[in-house]
Amino acid sequence: MMDIDNGCHSPLRLGNISDELSSEARGGSLISSTVRLAEDPPFSARTIRWKRHQLSNVWARYLDRVHVLGNHDHGHTGCVNALSWAQGGELLISSGDDQDIRVWRMDPSADASEYPFSCQSVIHTGHTHNVFNAQMLPHSCRIATVSGDKEVRVFDVGGAVGHSPTGSEMTYATHEACIRILRCHTGRTKRIVTEDSPDLFLTVAEDGTVRQHDLRTFHVCGGRGCPAPLVKLSHDLSTIALSPLTPYQFVVGGESPFAHLYDRRHIGRYLYEEWGMSPAANDATTCVRKFSRHSRAPGEPKGGEHITGARMSAWNGHELLLSFNSDAVYLYSTKDEPGNGERLKKPSVLAPNMKLRNRTGDLDTGKESTTIDIGDDHDSSSDSEDEHEDLTIDAEEQDGVPAIYPRARFAGHCNVRTIKDVNFLGPYDEYVTSGSDDGNFFLWDKSSGELVDILEGDGSVVNVIEGHPSLPLVAVSGIDATVKLFAPSRGRAEFSRVKQAINIVKNNARTSRRGLQANARMQIAHLFLHYSALASRRSHDEDGEDAMQCINQ
Repeated sequence: MMDIDNGCHSPLRLGNISDELSSEARGGSLISSTVRLAEDPPFSARTIRWKRHQLSNVWARYLDRVHVLGNHDHGHTGCVNALSWAQGGELLISSGDDQDIRVWRMDPSADASEYPFSCQSVIHTGHTHNVFNAQMLPHSCRIATVSGDKEVRVFDVGGAVGHSPTGSEMTYATHEACIRILRCHTGRTKRIVTEDSPDLFLTVAEDGTVRQHDLRTFHVCGGRGCPAPLVKLSHDLSTIALSPLTPYQFVVGGESPFAHLYDRRHIGRYLYEEWGMSPAANDATTCVRKFSRHSRAPGEPKGGEHITGARMSAWNGHELLLSFNSDAVYLYSTKDEPGNGERLKKPSVLAPNMKLRNRTGDLDTGKESTTIDIGDDHDSSSDSEDEHEDLTIDAEEQDGVPAIYPRARFAGHCNVRTIKDVNFLGPYDEYVTSGSDDGNFFLWDKSSGELVDILEGDGSVVNVIEGHPSLPLVAVSGIDATVKLFAPSRGRAEFSRVKQAINIVKNNARTSRRGLQANARMQIAHLFLHYSALASRRSHDEDGEDAMQCINQ
């Protein structure tokens, strides 16, 4: 395949892992050899499979913190809400409450650390509220952002992004970098998913819509000037997931017990289009499936369900992770038949919080992993009060869309305070990860259900975890103004908290229950505001006035 010169540097490529393993055997640094650039690109599918296999073996080793990006004098000045890798992993893009984009780049010539990332570019976005997501558009140097100010902005500084000619960070003012401002959404814009194009991308917002933006066309935002959204739902949306292997379908989730799968191949023909008019907003895309649980978590109020994160597998294109507020992470497959899901039993491999991999040995001990029973993930002291609580979710009671039920459940973390993403890790997406309100992020083995590790990733709350596309490297952020990098390490991991797993899981269960009880009145108030916002939105749709905002981040 011919590379297209777009003014940006070529992506980082994974080095020869056989050299890494032999280097480790000779006592060399596993990490430094892992990040070495490849001399030659892969030349066959067999070579690619072999490299993936070797990389998977590296992922099975201990993770530990290897670098911190930013400090009190340098870097972000607020919570880091957005992380994404770009250009094959050569660049790391971050943004957050300070409304600045920072572009970090690895400098292989630096010897200061195993992963010598440094900030090369700072872009002042001009957003007036927190930035929630930032993504570089494929085959370009453009960066798109979404924010609490309801705007979508696109920036382009050309090949200079992530490359400072002076060695120190270059700062770009809004007027120097911003090339487009889109105000199509009427609620806080929360997430971006890119497509295989430098011009097309999707955004989701709390106005209940998903919109496709095409930078090749122009329109005047406001009134009826904006193109019809792909999706328009009656509840707030906060997350969207799309796999590059199945770009024709995407999943959205938000303030609902269900996530919804939409298929853009089901557009069809409409009479309005025959007349040269745009189709109705709710006719643009078809909902073909929804994803449900059999029951709510103990103490989770009916009507207060909220999906905070969604991620589709980039490895197989059909597996889906959903993170539910006040509950666990669930694994689904778009290939599963609806209505055939069996209830998750306890204990079993489908309740991954039941098992904990013992990782107390050193890397070269050769000891086999064992499992430790750490009990259930909910507070047993509240069992008596839950006996008479109806937690059942009737997936057929609303719209008749067929419901798919989960294959597995991953628990032990706490997801109450903030909006948390969820993610796959590993070259085969063989691990599942989520942040937690206790400042840790959890790592589970997807197939066996074992809790692999618990790592301290933030001083307060971990919200975002992004794995490097080709290296065993993870970027983590949350309430802190810094970004932490984790990678396999030799010897005992300093930031692993897996030895305290039993107490951590039990404390998280108690924290989740106390948080639900303390917020019971707020949930009622939130429902009132939610329905008031819907009424306001309907009444002001035609004249373009703003609707009320969701009180949740």
